[in-house]
Amino acid sequence: MFNEQEILSTIEMVKNEHLDVRAVTLGINLFDCVSHDLSVFKHKIREKIVTRAEALVPVCNTIGEKYGIQVVNKRISTSPIALVGAPFNAEQMVEIAICLNDIAKEVDIDFMGGFSALVEKGIATGDRSLMDALPRALAETQRICASVNVATSRSGINMDAVLDMAKVIKKAATLTAQDDGIACAKLCVFANIPQDMPFMAGAYLGVGVADSVINVGVSGPGVVKKAIERALEARPNLTLGRIAEVIKTTACKVTRVGELIGREVADNLGTRFGVVDLSLAPTPTVGDSIGEIFQALGLTSIGVPGSTAALAMLNDAVKKGGAFASSHVGGLSGAFIPVCEDLNIAEAAEKGYLTIEKLEAMTCVCSVGLDMVPVPGDISEETLAGIMADEMAIGMINNKTTATRIIPVPGKKAGDSVFFGGLLGAAKIMKVPHATNQDSFVRHGGRIPAPIHSLKN
Repeated sequence: MFNEQEILSTIEMVKNEHLDVRAVTLGINLFDCVSHDLSVFKHKIREKIVTRAEALVPVCNTIGEKYGIQVVNKRISTSPIALVGAPFNAEQMVEIAICLNDIAKEVDIDFMGGFSALVEKGIATGDRSLMDALPRALAETQRICASVNVATSRSGINMDAVLDMAKVIKKAATLTAQDDGIACAKLCVFANIPQDMPFMAGAYLGVGVADSVINVGVSGPGVVKKAIERALEARPNLTLGRIAEVIKTTACKVTRVGELIGREVADNLGTRFGVVDLSLAPTPTVGDSIGEIFQALGLTSIGVPGSTAALAMLNDAVKKGGAFASSHVGGLSGAFIPVCEDLNIAEAAEKGYLTIEKLEAMTCVCSVGLDMVPVPGDISEETLAGIMADEMAIGMINNKTTATRIIPVPGKKAGDSVFFGGLLGAAKIMKVPHATNQDSFVRHGGRIPAPIHSLKN
């Protein structure tokens, strides 16, 4: 039971510290829409999604107004289209993406995830069609997000898929060159993708989940930063163990808010409540940055020595506080460290405090990966595949989720500016060593074997 002071502090979070619900995501199972006839398939998925989701936005807005807590994004995730649309070729997959984009507009949601494939152990016919369709599907739609899982701790890394995805990313960037390759901002490549996360671009509804389900992603980096600052102002000699306790308590309150909103939305829509994703997700707004938390902890900037330790402490404390607040947590549940979407992190990269190598090191202790990283447009497919393979290896060996969302910006080089707008933000393009090299390692193909689990050290 919270005391009066804790209730007042939660109100303060809402009023002055950017506390909001980052995303309410309605997951919809499309397996009962399967057909060999494309017209029938598109008709069935439209009927099901519109029926389930037409009240999503009004319900979120009403409940947000009731509690004075904004639901920033309303989204839908579907079953992996590579599975439910397996009979169709790449051209038809593009048609499906356009159909889903029209449905997203019709029900007025921000993004629809699930244009996805799971290829960690091999590429089936539907997977191949979807991967071939990805560049056009992302370039010709505005609200469709995609993900491809290329590795797991039990299956290893599908290096054929990794190289294929490097080619897909380069082509998608080229097709949207006039917008700085924005199509790539809607595409994640994963290791150990979870089945129940509400955050784009990777959200999809996995198998073994209910027919429809509401998942919630909370925000709150500004809240955590303020809590640390208040605690250190009151007691400047606070140890890191006590600061971790402050973060844990704060995360508990933030998670309670997320679960409250999520359960009420689910009840109003007559569907199940799924999980709260505990991820701290930033926005390109001053005061709502993961990077500013590092400064509150006493570091000059995110990226300087000590950053990995600080991130490990932050992530662990958020998980512990969130797990106490909710019995059903899932998704990624860690701190996002996106370059473009976080103003402070973008500035750290621009000033040279944060390099792509340090970002990779930090992903060993966060739950996401190389997120929203703009790189030179002339980066070779081999280098791009090598970066992704490294990130997948971190996830595979450490039995955790990792991902890459990399944007090769056509016609631009390291140090040039890129602007995507909205939540996608802006940044300077990061320097990538050996960007144009064509190392043959990734072209060996095949599958890097899964690690042995009985000799962990």
